[in-house]
Amino acid sequence: MARQIPPVKPYFPPEDIEKVKEYVGQILSSGMLTLGEFTRRLEEEFAKLCGVKHTVAVSSGTSALEIAYRCLGLREGDEVIVPTNTFSATAATVFFAGGRPVLTDIDPETLCITEEEVKERITGRTRGVVVVHIGGLVCPDVKAIREVCEDHGLFLVEDAAHAHGSTLDGQPAGSFGHVGCFSFYPTKVMTSGEGGVLTTDDGALAEKARVLRDQGKESFGSSLIVELGYNWRMPEVCAAIGLVQLERLEEIIERRQEIARYYDRELSRIDGIRPLKVPSNISCNYYKYVVFLDEGIDRDAFKARLRELGVRCGGEVYWPPLHLQPVYRRLLGTKEGDFPKAEEAGRKMACLPIYAGMSDGDAEYVISCIRQVLGEM
Repeated sequence: MARQIPPVKPYFPPEDIEKVKEYVGQILSSGMLTLGEFTRRLEEEFAKLCGVKHTVAVSSGTSALEIAYRCLGLREGDEVIVPTNTFSATAATVFFAGGRPVLTDIDPETLCITEEEVKERITGRTRGVVVVHIGGLVCPDVKAIREVCEDHGLFLVEDAAHAHGSTLDGQPAGSFGHVGCFSFYPTKVMTSGEGGVLTTDDGALAEKARVLRDQGKESFGSSLIVELGYNWRMPEVCAAIGLVQLERLEEIIERRQEIARYYDRELSRIDGIRPLKVPSNISCNYYKYVVFLDEGIDRDAFKARLRELGVRCGGEVYWPPLHLQPVYRRLLGTKEGDFPKAEEAGRKMACLPIYAGMSDGDAEYVISCIRQVLGEM
């Protein structure tokens, strides 16, 4: 039977599993199952990771985005510039918060939004911009985009769902914009099972986020409803898992980077495929290891043949892009050809398996299978 290589796998060494069990026991014994000590500790430690003053733990990266937009005062008729190359939550939450997303194309070499794309789409209705750090790569233009936002009085939100621990010029993801939004979904570099966090240096915004996540209550122990909030709380058990993962994050990223360096070296010797190039001033956590196939190579056939050999690629980041998704075609009137750079990159893209528990032998097997499959094609 062929070796089986999944696209991703959460990393929980035995000692971490025991620590989670210990923490869960403490939580159950305390009777404080939500918004307790472990949520507070996770928030404090994640703020240190990102170099920000405030972190608010919530139920998902999606809820972090909606809370961010609402805290930033998004109103009906307001437009938010969003790259088409992102997950639906980035744009859907703009609608949920009362605004309207305006999609842009991307740089096909980084898969990220650019300063030029932002400038072209600013109108009198523009209220803010979202940069998305794709696959763990901090958007290279984020500083320039921040300056554009400052010049036009716009907010800047970082969708950093992929970017835990990634940096640009030594500055962490989640610290460039007014708000950063992270996901702890099980496929991410670190997970809490389900959950997310919002990062900011704005104390008033953080306080409002805490109100919104807990049904709009004035405070956890209050019965006064001061905002129209929602149940966006992170359970204590999830916070405990997230805290254990956060303590392991540096090791997780180092191992993923080690595998990425091996892939880089070996793929340079194989025709028909090339990795996404990470700029030298960016430290990428390699949430995804993205490759591009040459013209004429059928991406679906490539993935299917690898799967027959036991190697499963991860989901693309992203295909289809938002403007080709049925719901956004309907809501925004978008169509094929609107954003050709995103379409071209997405059609040629594949994401190789990568995770901290991957052995050297696993990585070598992936490369040998790629060499075999491309040789057959």
